[in-house]
Amino acid sequence: MRSLMGVTGAAALVLLTAAGPAAADDDESFTIKDPRITESSGLAASKQHPGIYWTHNDSDDGAFLYAVDAKTGDTVATVTMRGVGAPRDVEAVSIGPDGDLYVGDIGDNLGGKWDHVWIYRFPEPKELKDTTVKATQYDVKYEDGARDAEALMVHPKTGRVYIADKKRDSVGGLYEGPAELSTRGTNVFKRMADIDLWTTDGAFSPDGRKLVLRSYFEAAGYDWNDGKPKRAGRVDVPLQRQGESVTYAADGKALMFGSEGSESDVEPVAVEGASGNGDSNSPSKGGSSGDGGGGDNYKMGVLALAVAIVAAFGLKRLFRKR
Repeated sequence: MRSLMGVTGAAALVLLTAAGPAAADDDESFTIKDPRITESSGLAASKQHPGIYWTHNDSDDGAFLYAVDAKTGDTVATVTMRGVGAPRDVEAVSIGPDGDLYVGDIGDNLGGKWDHVWIYRFPEPKELKDTTVKATQYDVKYEDGARDAEALMVHPKTGRVYIADKKRDSVGGLYEGPAELSTRGTNVFKRMADIDLWTTDGAFSPDGRKLVLRSYFEAAGYDWNDGKPKRAGRVDVPLQRQGESVTYAADGKALMFGSEGSESDVEPVAVEGASGNGDSNSPSKGGSSGDGGGGDNYKMGVLALAVAIVAAFGLKRLFRKR
């Protein structure tokens, strides 16, 4: 998603000043400083390098992945993938139990017109330095036709890949990939659950017992329930200018929420009952746990967006009068 309903400039300032939930710990938040990263759309906590988060641009500007140090916000390594076609709309990144990075070229800016999308896979580098890696490319289709998706999650225990599509006028869905991805043919992802959320990213807890899916202003938690996900309630999210990404911190103590834009912030929200050894209970919740999903932050976000649009039109009228 390139922009949030075309809201920019003065309108975006209103969104930035709206309040969000308290972070897990203020010193755990960080700002992505790399000027090349203007559309951070996916986020994954490194398994090999503590305090490092992998991200990428939401674009077709190249097959790149960036390692960002949470202490400084600086990029400490750039990975260039070779052996793959030209990316079209990279939207997500996740790490499997095998230590491989999975990159989801699964967006569809045409609203669900491409007959196939791609997943790229390669081992997480052992050294943090600029490098070029040979990546494996998998062709992906959905059993019920083309979809526009931004969330790809690899289960941390089974290694199975899941994709959540982006609900627009219909109910969104959670799709399950085959037990093992194959390069010999098309990997068909089958719909396993309906998701009533305009999903922009998702993440499994380190123990694989929880799934969190986010949209711009809200997020929902699910008990994984051995592959039969059950809605467990609303999850607090920071109110960001364009909420695009989420991942669990490596120790499972916090959910890290990211946003698009230059110098975008990544902000933590504490996970209730996290033991610090990768096990998790429930993400922080606010308000009702019903399936309606209309939390305070979501309402604030909609209100802020409305005010932003009014402000933008008001400024335009003011300038026209001069």
